[in-house]
Amino acid sequence: MNPSKHAAFIAYDEQHLTKGFCMKNKSLYFALPAITLLALMVPALGAQEQNSTPSASEERAMSVLKSMSQYLVQTQNFSVTVRDGYDAVQQSGQRVEFGEVRKMTVSRPDRLRIDVERSDGEKKLVVFNGKELTVYTPKENVYASVSKQGNLDQVIKYAVDDLRIRVPLAMMLLSTLPSELDNLVVSADYVERTTITDVPCDHVAARTNRGVDFQVWVAQGTEPVPRRVVITYKDEPGEPQFWANLSNWNLAPEISDALFAFTPPSGADRVEFLAELGNASVTATPEKGANQ
Repeated sequence: MNPSKHAAFIAYDEQHLTKGFCMKNKSLYFALPAITLLALMVPALGAQEQNSTPSASEERAMSVLKSMSQYLVQTQNFSVTVRDGYDAVQQSGQRVEFGEVRKMTVSRPDRLRIDVERSDGEKKLVVFNGKELTVYTPKENVYASVSKQGNLDQVIKYAVDDLRIRVPLAMMLLSTLPSELDNLVVSADYVERTTITDVPCDHVAARTNRGVDFQVWVAQGTEPVPRRVVITYKDEPGEPQFWANLSNWNLAPEISDALFAFTPPSGADRVEFLAELGNASVTATPEKGANQ
């Protein structure tokens, strides 16, 4: 089984970085809706509006998650390793799990690099340097670049809304994280204090107004970063799940401009981003890179 064109949790959708790619393995289909991108990190900041007298569990959950979201917003530079898995529900109803490892490096306000290695060994690169967004596939030696000036908020929303690039945990990168989350969550509860990879964590479970349940484990102490996320899509066939373990947090990484620069490798072809428009078919428009 091949998840490449069908799994909803890939760093970007290869069908928009085209060089004559074909859709294969029709036994898999998208199990997870597009709201995945904005529902991976959803603190229960809006839960209090649903209940004027929240319970002690709700208050504790909201306090933990509010601290997490505010801390992430205030952190200017960081890197983190994300190991995740996602269900691809078969037509038979059987769930098959695929996964990937991503290293994300962020330098606010306008630098982002995501190195991806999928469970089948294929690697990907997404990089934004404040002026240009680039996606590179080493296996096919093709890349797509688009001029886009702005901050991370602007380029992430552009990538998701206009280019249809899928960025797992995208909301975690937004500077508007606390306000973005208010409208999504209808309830939250504090589950327990537990340990994730030797790190004491607060475990919180919540529900959104979009048929999505999630759990998040937040590190206790002065650095309340997420250490694990689990999302369940209650309204989708088979109730597929996404999970992510976040490790190797570095909140003061050594960062240079070179980390966010992309030079096309020898022989690389430049292709176009093609966003889906309704049911229109995807066509390829390859052109040789400048170094050819």
